[in-house]
Amino acid sequence: MRFDSGDIRRICADAVSDAGGRNVWVVGGGDVAAQFAEAGLLDEMWVTYMPVALGTGRRLLPVSVPTAPMRLAGTTSFNGGAAELRFSFR
Repeated sequence: MRFDSGDIRRICADAVSDAGGRNVWVVGGGDVAAQFAEAGLLDEMWVTYMPVALGTGRRLLPVSVPTAPMRLAGTTSFNGGAAELRFSFR
């Protein structure tokens, strides 16, 4: 695990290199996911919904991020009502 900031393409390239052929998992919420999506650097997005925390709800990604190419690739449910949705961008 590491924390980083700066140019999203450099961060991605460094993370992919450091992973040595393994998957890279980026955590940081909708703003971070949007930066990777806008740069075309996402293969998948895993979204975990926590019903207690949703309240009235907010957009996951900014309006500027195109969501049309997203497709639901899988789901997992957890005790307590949480649900994880995995979306594919490719």
